[in-house]
Amino acid sequence: MVFYSNNLNQHSTIMIRPTRIGVLRETKNPPDRRVAITPQQGLHLLKTYPNISIFIQPSDIRCYSDAEYRKAGFFLTEDLRECDILIGVKEVAIPTLIPNKKYLFFSHTAKKQVSNRKLLQEILNRNITLIDYEYLCNKKGNRVVAFGYWAGVVGAYKALRARGVRTDFFDLPPASSCKGMEDMYDHLKQVQLRPIKILVSGGGRVAMGAMQTIGVLNIREVTPSEFLNQEFDEPVVCRLDPEHYVERMDGEPFDLHHFFAHPQMYQSSFKPFTKATDLFIACHYWDPQSPKFMTPEDYKVEDFRISVIADVSCDLNGPIPSTIRASTIADSFYGYDRFTQEEAIPFVDKRNVTVMAVDNLPGELPREASDDFGQALIENVFTALLGNDDDKIIEDACITKDGKLTPPFSYLENYVYETE
Repeated sequence: MVFYSNNLNQHSTIMIRPTRIGVLRETKNPPDRRVAITPQQGLHLLKTYPNISIFIQPSDIRCYSDAEYRKAGFFLTEDLRECDILIGVKEVAIPTLIPNKKYLFFSHTAKKQVSNRKLLQEILNRNITLIDYEYLCNKKGNRVVAFGYWAGVVGAYKALRARGVRTDFFDLPPASSCKGMEDMYDHLKQVQLRPIKILVSGGGRVAMGAMQTIGVLNIREVTPSEFLNQEFDEPVVCRLDPEHYVERMDGEPFDLHHFFAHPQMYQSSFKPFTKATDLFIACHYWDPQSPKFMTPEDYKVEDFRISVIADVSCDLNGPIPSTIRASTIADSFYGYDRFTQEEAIPFVDKRNVTVMAVDNLPGELPREASDDFGQALIENVFTALLGNDDDKIIEDACITKDGKLTPPFSYLENYVYETE
């Protein structure tokens, strides 16, 4: 892959002192094969910023092999203690955390995820500066690096695969067994869907990735009103923005900026879609103060129609009650008993909802997802990371610094010091 960026070249001399960057081996289980800097991207960085050096921690699961990094001229080492900045993708295993370093990875702590409380505690204890990818934003507040598009691409494919297994109408191979996105789409093009109503929630990169995958089947897109009020003799898809699934409690007209600023002032208006949808692909961003899409009681009514829910957003204890746990690439589906609210064996009882809730979907297309993510880092983050942070891209994404929570994340203090 070739990169073109005049902005990078003009900042290539901003370094005050040599900086050593370590590329971490992914340690989260289930294994994740993605990487934040590919071999060619690493070479581009070395050329752009002459004062940096890059060291690669060996990995036998990474989508780019150790041999590919060696061929590009990189030094592989287990010991990254001499590095200044350590870059990974998913949460870093606590025993491997090196004190007094600067880390970049998805920590999944800012929403007070209980499973990662200990990780944040140890990051503070070890005086680590944590920069979370999720909060790297430009002046407009838009995220500048993300895997969301690829989550949508893969999530929609897996949703269709689940539909095929459940109905026994068609059989798609796992995305992880495909050679890449085009190979995955070649399999999808062989599918002839019977009439089905597919619903996608969200308007960001995740939803756009999902709509791209669905578009491979040349399915007709309909409006929310048409989706709710009409039946079709062909497969159709409908995409919802927030105005279609929440409403203001005070009866005032919907306003997107108001919703983002005051989500607690809204209630769900999603219930009619539970009676009109066969396959629901959830790609929305959800704020914990926002209303939940559905309640467990909504599943129990006789005219609840949704048979497959692909929760690409995968917010546990969030807006979709049937997402009772994350699933894995190796074991992607589980059943949800609509009446007992318990997990069930998938694809056995047609009364149950089939759930797909894989929380690392881009890992099924790791090379393409890594290429895209690394390029976004190069174009939007590295200049700020290496010293020129005039727009506070790095500063505003720091969750911890100098052994303390930074001001934007001070709300996590009670969460950090709660006991199990």
